[in-house]
Amino acid sequence: MTIKNHHEGTTLTFDARILAGVGVLVAVAEAGNFARAAEALGLTPSGVSRAVARLEGRVGVRLFDRTPRSVTLTQEGRRFHAQVLPLLAAIEEAAGEAAGAAVAVGGKLRVNVDPWFARMVLAPNLQRFLGRYPMLSLDLIVSNHREEMMTGVDVAVRFGPADGVSLVARKILETRVLTCAAPAYLERCGMPATPHDLIDHEAILFRDPRSGLPFAWGFGRNGAAFEVDVRGRMTTDDPSTAVEACLAGQGIFQSFELGLGRWLECGELVSILSEWSDESYPLYAYHPSRHLPPAKVRAFLDFVQEIACFPKGRARLQ
Repeated sequence: MTIKNHHEGTTLTFDARILAGVGVLVAVAEAGNFARAAEALGLTPSGVSRAVARLEGRVGVRLFDRTPRSVTLTQEGRRFHAQVLPLLAAIEEAAGEAAGAAVAVGGKLRVNVDPWFARMVLAPNLQRFLGRYPMLSLDLIVSNHREEMMTGVDVAVRFGPADGVSLVARKILETRVLTCAAPAYLERCGMPATPHDLIDHEAILFRDPRSGLPFAWGFGRNGAAFEVDVRGRMTTDDPSTAVEACLAGQGIFQSFELGLGRWLECGELVSILSEWSDESYPLYAYHPSRHLPPAKVRAFLDFVQEIACFPKGRARLQ
């Protein structure tokens, strides 16, 4: 197909078969094998296989590893898949606009979300989100790894400083880092007066996915930041487990204030050492760099901003 740009006087050559092949690639990646993809597309398995082979020949790399039971994306295939997904969404949205219809929030939304935000904030509110958009389905990946966090997804949500120069980063908020304990633990072991008193207390440690070691416990006061070498017999990488253990009186826990509100407000958890709680962490949502993200992405970003809203002083909305 040859496309003439009358404004610039240039001619662009585009192979329309690439677009058809990309649709087949996405279907195979979602289905996991040629047979299920063929059923979804209304094609034969051999037709799907030939379409994938043509696409691989056109782009010049192997996109799938094939076994008798399944097919999986290669590293190059994962990269290609992540790059073309937003383009397909843009084509779908452009087609809707060209037809004169309002762009409705629908289809499948793929998101990759930090475990703390997923379990403490997003999951309790998912019914509201999906109830608001009945034509939308959600594919939710829970992970705190940043490497290839955008592979095969529309949006990623992560705590920490923004990264990814090729991505659009939307800052949702900043949340304080709190140190908390259950009243039963404080009655049994006493209230620490300063952060350094934590050396004599039992801490619930949370594992850093990057290093595999527990996160350091940081404190700040009047602009001066420092860390305390806390110790504990329990280390976990699961937010729900850490909170439940803290509620049961196992020890003192340090984490984001965002998501702890329900327990702090009813007194099941008590914030301690609050005068040393100057440290805060940002929450960012990422999506591929585009002038206008799809309607489903915009809807999700707005909803995340909405549910992250805490009473004044708990989280600073951006």
